[in-house]
Amino acid sequence: MNIRLRWKLFCVVLLVSFAIAVAQTQTYNPKVPPGKKSAVTAANPNPQALVQSGAVLFGQDCSFCHGRDAAGGESGPDLTRSRLVTADVGGNRIGPVVRSGRPDRGMPSFDLNDRQIASLAAFIHTKQNAAPARKGGRRGVDAADLQTGNAEAGKQYFDGAGGCSSCHSATGDLAGIASRYQGLELEQQMLYPRHVKSKVTVTLASGETIAGTLDYLDEFTVGLVDSTGAYRSWRTGDVQFKVDRPVDAHVELFSKYTDDDIHNLMAYLQTLR
Repeated sequence: MNIRLRWKLFCVVLLVSFAIAVAQTQTYNPKVPPGKKSAVTAANPNPQALVQSGAVLFGQDCSFCHGRDAAGGESGPDLTRSRLVTADVGGNRIGPVVRSGRPDRGMPSFDLNDRQIASLAAFIHTKQNAAPARKGGRRGVDAADLQTGNAEAGKQYFDGAGGCSSCHSATGDLAGIASRYQGLELEQQMLYPRHVKSKVTVTLASGETIAGTLDYLDEFTVGLVDSTGAYRSWRTGDVQFKVDRPVDAHVELFSKYTDDDIHNLMAYLQTLR
């Protein structure tokens, strides 16, 4: 595979990882009939003073991830196309997320009072209401953007040349995967799955072997969690060990994928609901 395609794959993995690490919800493109106001607009008149106060607060605490206009930044999702924001009324959905944060996705918590939450919500809603008129400014990725492949060709690749079926099953571990992950999250799982545990087998000087889930490894120590849930470790110089990293098989495919392979495989995975 040429260097250009290899670089493209690498960039896709990085962008997907950053987007998911701070993603707050799935996004969509709200469609409001001409001449009609959205429920959010009707429920939140957003006084200008409140919006301005929220703009200052957003600029201080949120713009570094979500961009100055809430339409997405280098690492944060586009809030103007967020389901959570659309469902929010006066901060009732936005507030809990802001105050609790989402540590698992890289979002810190913010200690804001009710007035500050209301102003923040007013600013975000104002940007969301103005978003449909912004031409060519969409920065997010919809699930529809990732549905350009041929699902049947993707299935053939999964069962054949890709070798995916040697480790995975459409009716086993991947059953319902398209319901658990959508859009970029699903593509990340396909290209470079997160939180996949590696296995390790340690052979002691006596010849005894101990297998388990790899928990720690550096040049001095190898540690695992065995079948009983106990943690065990050894100095690497005293034992022999073999690590089985399932993610390595995904990495090896980077040099083999064509553009069609990626699009078709993604289309097939989206049928597994």
